[in-house]
Parts: sequence; C-alpha cells; structure tokens
Amino acid sequence: MDEYITVYASESGERIDALLAHSVDGLSRNAAQRLIESSAVLLDGLPVKKNYRCTGDECFEVYIPEPDDIELVPQDIPLDIVFEDNDVIVVNKARGMVVHPAPGHPDGTLVNALMYHCGDSLSGIGGEKRPGIVHRIDKDTSGLIIAAKNDFSHLALSAQLSDHSLYREYLAVVRGGMREDCGTVDAPIGRHRTDRKRMAVTQTGSRPAVTHWNVVERYRGYTLVKCILETGRTHQIRVHMAYIGHPLLGDGLYGAPCPEKGLEGQCLHASSLHFRHPRSGEETVVNADLPAYFKTVLSKLGNPLE
Repeated sequence: MDEYITVYASESGERIDALLAHSVDGLSRNAAQRLIESSAVLLDGLPVKKNYRCTGDECFEVYIPEPDDIELVPQDIPLDIVFEDNDVIVVNKARGMVVHPAPGHPDGTLVNALMYHCGDSLSGIGGEKRPGIVHRIDKDTSGLIIAAKNDFSHLALSAQLSDHSLYREYLAVVRGGMREDCGTVDAPIGRHRTDRKRMAVTQTGSRPAVTHWNVVERYRGYTLVKCILETGRTHQIRVHMAYIGHPLLGDGLYGAPCPEKGLEGQCLHASSLHFRHPRSGEETVVNADLPAYFKTVLSKLGNPLE
C-alpha cells in the first residue's frame, strides 16, 4: 500500500533532497532525488524542483511507493490462534513480532505465518504485501489482531472499523498515578514535525484521534489502565498517554529513554476484540490473557494500592 507523508522544513536554505534524507526514516539522498525527479514531492500541490532550497516554513507532501523488492513466502511460525472459521482468524500476536514485511523486516512476520497456516484463503484487499490484514498493532505491542480470509469479510470488517463497531480494548501500564478514575483524550495525531519516527498531537497534517481510558489498578508510581480506541491512529495510545503526562512504562520513544523494570518497549497488550461476524452478523468478543512479560512487570510493581 503506497503512503503519503508530510515533511516540514525547519532550516532556511536547506536543499529539499537533504531535508528528505534526514527526515524520512531509511531514505537515502539518492532515493530522495529519485522521488523528486518522479514528481513524488509536492509543495502546495505542485512538484518541486530537485535543486529547490527551503525557506524554513514549508510543508511538503511526499508520496512513498510500496517497496517491490520484498518477496512474501509462507513460513511455519507458531501462532496463538484464539478464534478461527472460514471467514476470519484472530491471533494473539506475540510481543516482538512484526505484522507485515517491510524494509528491515523481510520475513518472520505475522503475514508470513498466516500465509503458511491459511494457504490461499486470505483476502487480497490489503494488497499483495498485506494479505488478510485489516488493522495493525506495533511490533512491541502484544495481543489480538484480526485477519480476513476472503474479500467479503475484509470489506465488512473494514466498514466496522470505520463505524467503530469493531473496537479494541488494551491494557497498559503507565508512569505516574492517574488523578481521575477515567477520562477521554480527544486530540488529533499526525507525524512529528522534526522526528519522522514519532507521531505527535498536532493541528498540522493530523487526523482526529480519540482514546477512552479508565483505571484498573494503582501502584506506587505507576497505573494499570484499560484503553478503548475510538480511532486507530499510528501509536495512538502511546502518544495520547504521553500527551497527558503518563507515558507507557518501557516506551523509549515517547517516555523514558532507558529500560524500566527490565522492559525494553512499551507495556501494552490488546486484550479484547469486539466485532460483528461478517457472515452471521453475530456480536463476537474475543479475549486474550495477559502474556508472561506483562505479568512479570506487574509483579515487579508490588501490591496494588488500596
């Protein structure tokens, strides 16, 4: 699936190819020049010249084509399957597993495992690089993800994502004590202005994002919360919790730069998935127990506060 991204200029006089090379993760200066020459970099809707020098306050739209050098192969990788029939499959994804192949992760992904398990019975709507994939979760987030075995189911599930009748509940450990017992973060999310690896709450180049949360347990210096996504933006829970001053435990990108409680990567688990079965229309709820790493973290936090 091709992608449009937004890049902001921060320095006056900087060449556009240099800006792209240090702003877009994994993009070399030669690759940036090829994008410019193919009219894939726009300013105010018009292609920029390869020798364009920034004024320092521009917003560029960059078209990133899907890499075509990744060959998808079925791989016999164990899956924790919690629901499966002829239309859908729900997997409890292990922490550390990438959902689909991408530069730097050509194989060993959930898609490779699904191809081996399901054979040819995966929908093609997500594109040949993401067969069956309806939604994604981060590499270091564990928990439930649903895939479609045919195009009929994929279309039905995608529609439910849009109208929010398919929704996910997450459990997360955040830093600090939450003052309230519940709340909602309604703040738009877009690409960080200067750091391409991060998302941020911003009014520029953003999309609406809503996260509902409530406290499950309180610990000294930390809080276990349940989060329900009303929207599904990249890194949404991580960004929103950091935005309200409670970054996820272990999240080096949006919180503390060093490991906490022996955990490298955010303490976040997709624990429950709610959807209408695309064929029968039956309300379906699938749950996944806390994985071992999450239980270990909770044990290190000590007893919950009264």
